[in-house]
Amino acid sequence: MRERTELEDGIESIKRLETELADSIELIEMGEAEGDEAIVADAEAAIKALAEEAARRQIESLLSGEADEMDTYLEVHPGAGGTESQDWAEMLLRMYTRWAERRKFKVEMIDHQYGDGAGIKSATLLIKGRNAYGWLKTEAGVHRLVRISPFDSNARRQTSFASIDVYPVVDDRIQIEIDESQVRVDTMRSGGAGGQHVNKTESAVRLTHIPTGIAVVSQGDRSQHKNRATAWNMLRAKLYELELKKREEQAAADQAAKTDIGWGHQIRSYVLQPYQMVKDLRTGIQSTSPQDVLDGDLDPFMEASLAQRVYGGGPDAVEDVE
Repeated sequence: MRERTELEDGIESIKRLETELADSIELIEMGEAEGDEAIVADAEAAIKALAEEAARRQIESLLSGEADEMDTYLEVHPGAGGTESQDWAEMLLRMYTRWAERRKFKVEMIDHQYGDGAGIKSATLLIKGRNAYGWLKTEAGVHRLVRISPFDSNARRQTSFASIDVYPVVDDRIQIEIDESQVRVDTMRSGGAGGQHVNKTESAVRLTHIPTGIAVVSQGDRSQHKNRATAWNMLRAKLYELELKKREEQAAADQAAKTDIGWGHQIRSYVLQPYQMVKDLRTGIQSTSPQDVLDGDLDPFMEASLAQRVYGGGPDAVEDVE
């Protein structure tokens, strides 16, 4: 029923675009015949808006991967550099939270490890919304920040790194078989603020899949039972995402047309000093307003990366789609 609803919505949106375009063209013809420039201007503005909506719809049509429509987990990890990188990781956590809120997605904090003095040591979000994984999978990789350090009394310029990991939430339609004998289960006290409960009970759960080395932690709930269930769901999702990566990398190797999507490699630079620019190193897409990007204005970067994944090529990929 969900798939049917989505298909019906897609068909109706195309019909609406066609109807509104035809109406606008008629208005232009009528305005020109009557010499009414206001009608012509309004109709031209309407056509421009329709073109922008059509471009967005075309980008969304690229979200046709096996797991694109699913909810997603998003993990943030600081690189080497102590407080600097931990603060940058927290900035990224806020950026993706703001992006999700702009789309009216639901955001839940699954894991949050406070940094030493500032920032975070790690964090995991559960983001629920249509095509959440499809959009956010383009953000996996290393993000680089250049700025004047707020933690340096000499106000020197610092470079910090943090990594983003994204993997889909596995629902009942997908069966992931895990040999429980190959999973190590550890319980521990939850970290961070939280009152007496987190200090007295081992409610947090860590699962480690021994064959792959994949580890997940859940400590967002006061109940160890609920954290354990969440951790198992996260582990299934990570193993599923690992399989998706293998398929994508194999497809890229076979086609030899895509650029290096570089899972785990640096994908974007955010420069706040000595000039202001955000540049995606895969697609060449740039923004001269880092603050807007850090406030969640990520769609241009995601759209370009998504087009590149589907069509291959570099910065012209999105222009070709449009």
